Amino acid sequence: MPETVLAELRRYLRFGADEEALLRDFHPLARPSFQGIAEIFYARILDHAEASRVLHGGESHVGQLKVTLVAWMDSLLAGPWDQPYWDGRYRIGRAHVRIGMPQHYMFGAMNVVRGELDRLAAERLAGSPRAAPTRAAVGKILDLELAIMLHTYRDDLLAQQARVERLSTFGQLVGSIGHDLRNPLGVIETSLFLLRSRMGEDPRTRKHLDRIQEQVDHANGIVTNLLDMIRDRPLTREPIDLARLGAAAVDAVRRPPTVSLAVTGLDGLPPLQGDATQLRQVLVNLLENAVFAASPAGSVALRGRAEDGAILLDVEDTGPGVDPATRRRLFEPLITTKQQGIGLGLALVKRIAERHGGTVEYADRAGGGARFTVRLPVGPPGG
Repeated sequence: MPETVLAELRRYLRFGADEEALLRDFHPLARPSFQGIAEIFYARILDHAEASRVLHGGESHVGQLKVTLVAWMDSLLAGPWDQPYWDGRYRIGRAHVRIGMPQHYMFGAMNVVRGELDRLAAERLAGSPRAAPTRAAVGKILDLELAIMLHTYRDDLLAQQARVERLSTFGQLVGSIGHDLRNPLGVIETSLFLLRSRMGEDPRTRKHLDRIQEQVDHANGIVTNLLDMIRDRPLTREPIDLARLGAAAVDAVRRPPTVSLAVTGLDGLPPLQGDATQLRQVLVNLLENAVFAASPAGSVALRGRAEDGAILLDVEDTGPGVDPATRRRLFEPLITTKQQGIGLGLALVKRIAERHGGTVEYADRAGGGARFTVRLPVGPPGG
């Protein structure tokens, strides 16, 4: 069998059974100081404006993160340093990538832990022949941690390169055929207009012409969405009443009577500065997907809340959720879970949110289903 990346890194760093034993012996000596290290760690971050901004939650989120850091240090020294350890650390690395943590902050943060653990080993093992090898073992395990984190950044870079190539090809394709499709669709619409004026009162003929018109409108909508994906039209910025925006989006979404739709938390939220038409499209796309997922019988919820200078809009449904294989490419064009979908709705949601200085994320809904959260700054981006 080929050597795993973890096995290769352990061999390269010369991190073996002796180092594991040294760390396990050091663990009970260091554990009482973990909370103090967490205090120093996050005090350093909160003292640095750019670094603290990465937290996306300010000091209100730090208490939970301190608990997580203590648990991380606990497993760092207690082990086992096996494949599940790698998988867990890899998930942490992916979380860092997802929130956009720059690598230099990661190195700086790891150096704080390195310095504190090294100081502890020197103090607690002063005069012991095990002091130097224990400090070396601490250095090796932290080097291994850094290597795992950097591996996640590398994987993300490769994924981004592949994504850019796909989107570039997509943009070229859309640009070349989007306008060309308008011409035949325009001819069909003109012909429909002439046929309607001459068809008389035959209900069967009217029914078929209505079906043709419906499909032409659908095709025009697809072309418009495709072109919107590659255009960079300036945003029309104006104060937006979120309660009115939500009501307009709900009115535009068709749903069966067996699917309930609840709207809460939008009244009283501060107005956003943005393009009302585009943000309405964000909610319409998310609500249509939620209704589709919750059908034939289920519930959909649209909730608003204010948090740390931003407005969060949650759209939840009681459907099956999104399978793990689809999640990583969920917001890319042409990725869809619908049999007859073409995968533009969520890609357009992401683009509009980002043009407003915001983000959109997916999470499993508690109790089953999906939750999409759009985070938008209250003021204009950078303002």
